[in-house]
Amino acid sequence: MSYVRPKKNLGQHFLTDQNIARKIVDSLSADVPDILEIGPGMGVLTQYLLQRPELNVHVVEIDTESVEYLGQNFPTLKYIWGEDFLKADIAGRFSGQFSVIGNFPYNISSQIFFRVLQLRNRIPETVGMVQKEVAERIAAPHGSKTYGILSVLLQAFFDIEYLFTVSEGVFNPPPKVKSAVMRLKRNEVKELPCSEELFVKVVKAAFNLRRKMLRNSLKEICAQLPEEYATKRPEQLSVGAFIDLTCKIEEIEKSKS
Repeated sequence: MSYVRPKKNLGQHFLTDQNIARKIVDSLSADVPDILEIGPGMGVLTQYLLQRPELNVHVVEIDTESVEYLGQNFPTLKYIWGEDFLKADIAGRFSGQFSVIGNFPYNISSQIFFRVLQLRNRIPETVGMVQKEVAERIAAPHGSKTYGILSVLLQAFFDIEYLFTVSEGVFNPPPKVKSAVMRLKRNEVKELPCSEELFVKVVKAAFNLRRKMLRNSLKEICAQLPEEYATKRPEQLSVGAFIDLTCKIEEIEKSKS
């Protein structure tokens, strides 16, 4: 097999620019040797990962044509998993930590980041290419219109860098939007000082009604919010403020019992 047909239903847009591919791989510091590439397609990133002898390269690819192509064209690639990253037992494939890299399929990029979040204590670093607007949203500071659920949840546990923008013309087929490469590195936060489950619930409820004041969007979680938060809207709260708010809600609810 000499070519893989990009499939629209899998959100495939194969990167064709070798310089950008090399630049993406060079963005991975690879503090751990095990690397998982998500959605390698025809191996444009894989080829440069394999040139780094310190890395143990694993790839996970749902497209059977791509799996066949990679097996035929990359004989030194030992670990090819023909699976869905979102459903596979990824953590069970590694004995320790592993970093993640990929040109992520646009239709599941947010889901990939939520999975990385779940596995955060196993994943010290992620370098991914996504839609530009998704990268901007994840890296957005509080106060920004694009600041949202993913921004808060990921920034709570990762240091996030928007690395560079990629134009539409370097893909086959070209997407209708620009792309961007970003890097997430695990920060020092081992656990939150509040219930993580409640923290996620508060963040999601706040942004699901982002135009409302928090006293309205969070009334099902806490009927009497702390005064300093009651009239604010979610984009006004930093990650630290969301954590503080969750701690205060916990205290209020415990005092009732």
